[in-house]
Amino acid sequence: MLWMRTLPRVAIGYLVLAVFAALGLAFAAYSMRFGVRGLGIDLSAETHLYTPGDERANLAIFAHMILGAAIMVLAPLQLSARLRARRPRVHRAVGYVIFTGAMATALGGLGYIALRGTVAGGLMDVGSTLYGALMLVAAVQAVRLARARELARHREWALRLFVLAMGSLIYRLHYVAWYALTDGMWSTPELDGPFDQVQYFAFYLPYLAALELWLRRGRYRPAGAVAD
Repeated sequence: MLWMRTLPRVAIGYLVLAVFAALGLAFAAYSMRFGVRGLGIDLSAETHLYTPGDERANLAIFAHMILGAAIMVLAPLQLSARLRARRPRVHRAVGYVIFTGAMATALGGLGYIALRGTVAGGLMDVGSTLYGALMLVAAVQAVRLARARELARHREWALRLFVLAMGSLIYRLHYVAWYALTDGMWSTPELDGPFDQVQYFAFYLPYLAALELWLRRGRYRPAGAVAD
C-alpha cells in the first residue's frame, strides 16, 4: 500500500528534523551562555573574541552571539502555517522580535568586523560581511513586505532570513562532518586552510541558492500543474 511505502521516508524526515532541532537547541544554549559570560567577565584566556579593554568590540560580538541564538530558536516558529492561521498576532509579534534580533545580530557582527576584523582576515572578512549584509536585507524586506500586505513575497524573504538565521549552526555542522570524514584535512587552527576558505561562504550561499531554485520552481509552475 502507498502509505506503507511512504512511511519510512516520513519517519526518516521526522528523525532528521528532530536531530537538527536538538543540535540547534544545544548550540543556541551554548552560544547564549557564552555570550552572557562574555558580557560579564574577562574571557581573554578562553577565546580570541574577547578584547581586554575594548568594551565596544566585546558588546558587539557577545550581543551578536546572544541575539543570534535567540533568533535561531524563534525562527522555526514562523514556518508554522498553523500558527500563522490560528494565532496571527503571535506570528506578527514573534516576527518583530526576530526582525529586531536579526538587525542587532547583523549589526553586532558587522561592528565587530569593523573594529577588529575576523581571525583569518581578508577573505573571511568579506564572507562574514556579506553574510551580515544579507541578513540585514532579508530582515528589512520580510517586515516591509508584511506591512505592505505582499504576503507571497514576504514569505519568500522570511524563508531567506530563516536560512541565514541557521547559518551559525550550519557552519559548525560543516566542520563536525568534515573532521569526522577527513580528520580535518585542509583546515588549520587559524581557519585559513583551503576548506576553511570555502567555509567563509559555504555555510549560507549554497543554501540560499537552493532556496531560490525551490522558490522559482513553485513560482513558475504552469497553471494546473500538479505538485510533486
